[in-house]
Amino acid sequence: MEIQERTESIVSLTPAAAAKIRDLMATEEDVSVLRVAIEGGGCSGFQYGLGFDRGAQEGDHEFECEGVSVVVDPFSAPYLMGARVDYLETIQESGFKIENPNAVSSCGCGHSFQVAEGDAPEDAAGCGSGCAH
Repeated sequence: MEIQERTESIVSLTPAAAAKIRDLMATEEDVSVLRVAIEGGGCSGFQYGLGFDRGAQEGDHEFECEGVSVVVDPFSAPYLMGARVDYLETIQESGFKIENPNAVSSCGCGHSFQVAEGDAPEDAAGCGSGCAH
């Protein structure tokens, strides 16, 4: 299995996001990395995926940021280069927010986005987050 180690991070985590991720990982069993990915779908073409995994898969980019082991699959890496994951906790909402310099547009709820290199996939649909796009 070939895992691509990188010295620079594809995705960065704010200290708030890293602290929340470490807290959440401590409550999970048999996980050791944060997987950041994009998937086709969502009302703007792509949607973000954040989740825990047991480890890197073949071809993954693996790096550490703010004390968290992060993996990004090779398909997602170009679309996430330079993205920053933050965690916000306000009276109105709480949750993770991804700031992505590669996104040329995003839906109103912020859970999906489109990049300049291509159009949204034909099967793009509502993102399920209650936005009207």
